Amino acid sequence: MTTFDDREKAFENKFAHDAELKFKIEARRDSLLGLWAAERLGLTKDKAEDYARSVITADLEQPGDQDVLEKLSKDLSGLVDQSAIKDKMAEFLEQATAEIAGLER
Repeated sequence: MTTFDDREKAFENKFAHDAELKFKIEARRDSLLGLWAAERLGLTKDKAEDYARSVITADLEQPGDQDVLEKLSKDLSGLVDQSAIKDKMAEFLEQATAEIAGLER
């Protein structure tokens, strides 16, 4: 292998690692969001965990966060406004990043 091949492989590995890390962080954020929303909806613990999984699944439907925002806005209509949901998304993204980054060390 040449130095160029080694560098290329290293960049590919870093890209794959970064993509996996991003996925884990977003999945954790979605789980936290789902549990937060479930509490507002008055769901039991088992139902809350199912709901959190549904939020994670919703995030896989299309690129970006819009699908999660739409689901939560629809489900929490009349209980929580969209700006509060966006604030929680940002808060939980920071929390998830700290949690997942702590596991990576």
